[in-house]
Amino acid sequence: MGTDRVNKNGEGYPDPTFGGAWGNMRREEKQREAERMAKINDLIPVMKQTAELAGFEVVGRITLRDKGTGKEYR
Repeated sequence: MGTDRVNKNGEGYPDPTFGGAWGNMRREEKQREAERMAKINDLIPVMKQTAELAGFEVVGRITLRDKGTGKEYR
């Protein structure tokens, strides 16, 4: 959906209130995603180190699923 359509109502007239609210929601969503990615970036090395300490080596890609959203990170 283009930015132009978000800033207009169903009749095509400008609707800055909705456009602003939509922008705020997207900003919050991007912030939550950045926080999840930071957690993953911290978690992967810990998982690899744990495997190493236990005498194992991670040889494949680690896939994680967010329990709250169901989104998979590969």
